[in-house]
Amino acid sequence: MNDRLHTSAPLSAKTRHIPDTQSEQDLRHLAIQRVGVRRLRYPLSIEVGGDVCPTVAEWTLDVALAAEHKGTHMSRFVAWLESLDRPLDAASLRSELPAMLDLLHAQEGHIEARFPFFIRKRAPVSGVASLLEYRGGWAAQQRDGQLSVWAEAVVPVKSLCPCSKEISDYGAHNQRSEVSLRLELLEPMAWTEIVRFAEESASSEIWGLLKRPDEKWVTERAYENPKFVEDLVRDVALRLNAEPRIGRYVVEVENFESIHNHSAWARIER
Repeated sequence: MNDRLHTSAPLSAKTRHIPDTQSEQDLRHLAIQRVGVRRLRYPLSIEVGGDVCPTVAEWTLDVALAAEHKGTHMSRFVAWLESLDRPLDAASLRSELPAMLDLLHAQEGHIEARFPFFIRKRAPVSGVASLLEYRGGWAAQQRDGQLSVWAEAVVPVKSLCPCSKEISDYGAHNQRSEVSLRLELLEPMAWTEIVRFAEESASSEIWGLLKRPDEKWVTERAYENPKFVEDLVRDVALRLNAEPRIGRYVVEVENFESIHNHSAWARIER
């Protein structure tokens, strides 16, 4: 068991005799595939652009429970979170998930964490710097003796409609879009690399702060690079297919249409 999770505080005689109901035997003979805690908000640190960045995640932590066991020890999930003493990344997840399973006396389990993170970007013409928010996530699973680690990112971009450009005498409708990535990482990959799969595939990427020359650049860039939702999802998938550090993936694109009261949406998975 992970030594970080041990406590040196002595137990009183009274405490040592408190019954451990969860460890009792269950006679219903039904295994539970996933049991644990969810919607638990707890801090974590991640590495973005070479810097360690604190954030707050919403966690789901669970394990498989054998048929003969009455319950799992819910408090130990929080104890495991308390033991984290380094930024969470693909490499550390591969060691931290077994540590959690060891603490819970389980063979299979899951870790999911979703959180905001920021990347400082420079505007394309003026070079003015600002932070842009992204939504990220880590997921790790151990099942049937196999451990897999996934990274998730939701990336805001800009898209412009090729059809609207083609049929209009001037202008074309355009909108913000979100590219959602769920990537199985075979090797570590930086957040700055992950978001570029989406940003480099869009009609234009976006920034938190733009001066007028930057606005002109973004407007003209999108107009010269129109993409349907189908184009965008395919172009992202092609970039993922060419990356040997990525195994399975799911990529989704949602266009928040500016001329409709609905979204256009597409998905490719491998």
